[in-house]
Amino acid sequence: MVESDVKILVVDDEPDILEFVGYNLSREGYKVSQASNGQQALNLAESIKPHLILLDIMMPDMDGVTTCHKIRSACDLDDTMIAFLTARHEAYSEIAGFEAGADDYIHKPISPRVLNSRIKALLRRHPTLNSTSESTIRIDQLFLDHDKYEVSIDGEAIDLAKKEFEILWLLAEKPGKVYSREEIYRNIWGSDVIVGNRTIDVHISKLRQKLQQRYIRTVKGIGYKIDNG
Repeated sequence: MVESDVKILVVDDEPDILEFVGYNLSREGYKVSQASNGQQALNLAESIKPHLILLDIMMPDMDGVTTCHKIRSACDLDDTMIAFLTARHEAYSEIAGFEAGADDYIHKPISPRVLNSRIKALLRRHPTLNSTSESTIRIDQLFLDHDKYEVSIDGEAIDLAKKEFEILWLLAEKPGKVYSREEIYRNIWGSDVIVGNRTIDVHISKLRQKLQQRYIRTVKGIGYKIDNG
């Protein structure tokens, strides 16, 4: 990943925040665009296809959660990562943000150094910035295509949500390796995002149902792994 190739859209209705964040990200080499409201953010996102959007929650007319929902419903923005950068610290706000499709939730105020660290961690998970020569995985009759976010079993397509696919890809990259819940949410949601065991278990349960109870195995007291179906 080369920072000069990475496009970041910063969305906030406070000019001081836009200036502060934009300046520090530009200094790191990112291509930075700015929007001061949700509708402008949506229009810009559809135009420039940013790799990452930093999104405030408290904005007039269209708040950040609504904006996030609309971005996630845009089919040509599937690869765009979204992180809320907000002064809202309440648990219910974080839950609403993640349910809207956010990849991270970052609290203001934050130092430029810490923000840059969080952004780099997010971008390491970006599906196109870090693509390898191996964009497909086959395990027995299970086939994954990372470029297309497609999964099939016995040639039959399986419809997975984005987080379900990411969990499955993580496990499938190293068949037989046992991942703890902590490792899963650190890799999928980020090390500073608090996701309870129940969230992981729900995602795994849904994955198992869609995969016909094949491939994903529980290792009691440790976590989950993938083996042959």
